[in-house]
Amino acid sequence: MRFYLQAAALAALPFAALPAGAQAQAPASPTILAEGTLLDVQAEGSTTRTPDIATIRAGVVTQGATAAAALTDNAQRMARVLDALKRAGVAARDVQTATVNLSPQYLYAEGKAPTITGYQATNSVAIRFRDIAKSGTILDTLAGVGANQIDGPNLAIDNPEAALDEARAAAVKIARTRAELYARAAGMSVARIVSIAESGMNDGGTPGPVLFQRAAAAADSTRVAAGESRVSATLTVRFLLK
Repeated sequence: MRFYLQAAALAALPFAALPAGAQAQAPASPTILAEGTLLDVQAEGSTTRTPDIATIRAGVVTQGATAAAALTDNAQRMARVLDALKRAGVAARDVQTATVNLSPQYLYAEGKAPTITGYQATNSVAIRFRDIAKSGTILDTLAGVGANQIDGPNLAIDNPEAALDEARAAAVKIARTRAELYARAAGMSVARIVSIAESGMNDGGTPGPVLFQRAAAAADSTRVAAGESRVSATLTVRFLLK
């Protein structure tokens, strides 16, 4: 919590009430305010949502005696991964190449120059799952067709604006409550809001620890638990006290 209190004779202060996220700008004609005191209050409002989208990176790492051999083997295995995603119903728009890499593998010996012993090829895709409950099963399928590199998941809210607006409204209420508390303590009252500025927000991406493990159930499938994500907005609200 941060606040700033300043007594001032406000004959023509160029501030007007602004919507959340807007920058304070001088109005077309100055707003005439009576003598009063300015109070800045910083407040954070929050709400929670269940993530409805997950992004996981899956791919294939292969080794070969030559660059061509490593790439050919990798391409064949990656084709099976992409075919498996298509059969599982993952839309083409939800699969995007993330990494393509070919690098030599070296043997190091004391007193000798490194020698190339082979090549490693890597190819991975970022997969967006719009049904988180099914993502574990699809990952098991990918592992079965040759995917040997899996990272994630990163969970997020696909359309966070409604939740962010709830958090913003909550932040304004919290700021108002604090302003009234400070005003009473100073023997004053809140006249009105002068300006609102948004100084930070969290749209619910990358929440806390996510369950991503092999289950001990009979099917022995991977489970991904969505949990909850916290959505928040931080505002600085300027009040006029009298």
